[in-house]
Amino acid sequence: MTVELDRAKLVDRILELNSKLEELEQVLRPMIPREWLKADVTMPQLRVLLVLSKEGPTRMSALAASLEVSLATATGIVDRLVERGFVVRESSPSDRRVVMCRLSGAGEKLMGRWWQSAQDQAKRVLAGMSESQLEIVARGTEVFIEVAKKMQSEK
Repeated sequence: MTVELDRAKLVDRILELNSKLEELEQVLRPMIPREWLKADVTMPQLRVLLVLSKEGPTRMSALAASLEVSLATATGIVDRLVERGFVVRESSPSDRRVVMCRLSGAGEKLMGRWWQSAQDQAKRVLAGMSESQLEIVARGTEVFIEVAKKMQSEK
């Protein structure tokens, strides 16, 4: 019974730390990379860019499903990204009814700059930590990833 009680207390403590994430977000907000703030994209457009960056060339229907929007809505979002030069839309050589979307060179550069600016910001924060703090963050991150992977494989 004590083990279960200790475990429950730990789970409660971790969940309480979620409120600390809000505090962390408030502290980090002024540190948002300028690159992100200069980007003139809507949230739906950003979601498309993120999916294409992660998944690579994607069918328009799969993109709509990933975003949980209708095909018409996804098409409109992609149209605006095509106009801005961030996305390329192509017909499949094997089936012209299939529309594939991918990041253009400009889209890849944009996403690369965003990822790099996020990495740079993380490095600045980590640079302010002691070696023991870095070890704690590293181990916590490893455990979090390990459990998340286990949960994914159980789906």
